Amino acid sequence: MTPPHEHSSSAAPLPQGDDRILLFLTIAAVAVRALFLLLEPRCDLVGDEPSWIALGTQELGRPRRGLSPLRNTFVFYPPLYPYFIAILYRAFGTLEAVKWAQALVGAAVVPAVGRVGSMAFGRRAGLVAGAVVAFYPELVWFSVHFWSETLFTAFLWWAIERLIRSDTHGATGAAAAAGFLWGLATLTRETSLYLAPIGLVWLCRRGARAFARAAAFGSCLVLTIAPWTVRNALVFHTFIPVSTMGGQNLWQGNAKDVGHLDIFEILRGVDGPVEQDRFARRKAIEAIRARQPLWALEKLRDEMPRFWEAGSEVVDNLRGRLACGPLPVTTLVATEAITVWPYLVVLAGFVVGVCLVRLTEAGGLLLLLLLATCNLLHVVAFGGARFRLPLLPVVFVVAAAAVVHAREGRLEPCRGWQAVGLAVLSMLTILVLWPSLTTLALWDWI
Repeated sequence: MTPPHEHSSSAAPLPQGDDRILLFLTIAAVAVRALFLLLEPRCDLVGDEPSWIALGTQELGRPRRGLSPLRNTFVFYPPLYPYFIAILYRAFGTLEAVKWAQALVGAAVVPAVGRVGSMAFGRRAGLVAGAVVAFYPELVWFSVHFWSETLFTAFLWWAIERLIRSDTHGATGAAAAAGFLWGLATLTRETSLYLAPIGLVWLCRRGARAFARAAAFGSCLVLTIAPWTVRNALVFHTFIPVSTMGGQNLWQGNAKDVGHLDIFEILRGVDGPVEQDRFARRKAIEAIRARQPLWALEKLRDEMPRFWEAGSEVVDNLRGRLACGPLPVTTLVATEAITVWPYLVVLAGFVVGVCLVRLTEAGGLLLLLLLATCNLLHVVAFGGARFRLPLLPVVFVVAAAAVVHAREGRLEPCRGWQAVGLAVLSMLTILVLWPSLTTLALWDWI
């Protein structure tokens, strides 16, 4: 007998016409990214880009070491994106091939988010969310730059899509696929490993019959990560699930009187990556203890405005890092408008949606839990606009649901607790955004 929740209209497969619309949006997303790749001026590689390229073309490009995981020595960065660069660079002999591949990978997020939105909030909300992903400026920009976010976002959202489908349709195979994709996401950015328990609990909440799906999800996730964990044990003789980046980030985000450049210098004096990781974790714990009992409040005050800031990596690249050299103020202001205003618009829709859209059994609450947990992880470590990007489609989906439900007259009435919640969340959003908005205005004025 099929459980009643599997017959919900929101969880039903997309109509064939909607699949065609998502295909059209995906093709449009490829076209937009390809056009941007062809027209974007060539600027310096800044931020993490030189590190990723060095890993892919030098560390994994050495003749004697090659692609063998036992013959290379990197462990600070997760492995999948360096291998992505290395394989494409070897195959085509140019880094441009990496950008073209990323344009395709970035476009593949469109149908994943569209399907998730359809299952969670209805087909029209899914199509609107997919359209936002296709043309969202920051996602377009990342897709042709050397950052791991594009690959990570694609793996994570297809994992979420399979997870919700498994939950709504009772499909064990979909749960296994979700675990595999979640593992690939973890090998790209370790953040998703800390989000995985939410998926497990989500699957288990339906009782004994759901344990098989949860087991399939968890086991496939572990089996996907395990080869790299074994490699770390063989090369470094210790247990490192994916990478050692977490310890340094935790110290960097909690050290009050030590800058991140100073942390790099200190760690250079520690012999070996494993000892550096252990040292960084010890210093991070010491820093957290020293900041008690106000640590949690201080971190919320400091990191929430950074995580949700009215900014983008594009603005940081052009204005902060001068990747393209000094630019006219009009160019910088136009870049801010193109990248920041769409974010503010969808964030406003998200605030309304959180308060007035009815969450369904088909994943709405799961999406909010994933976003909240990602937010919390970066409050504990440190925040920034780039770190919200992989889960920003949650904002798109909820905002799309708010718009569609408002047009259809299906929003919850804005009275009583809904009105109070909307007022409080709106005020908190303004408080969180205010520092970055005033900073942008000050930069433009200067």
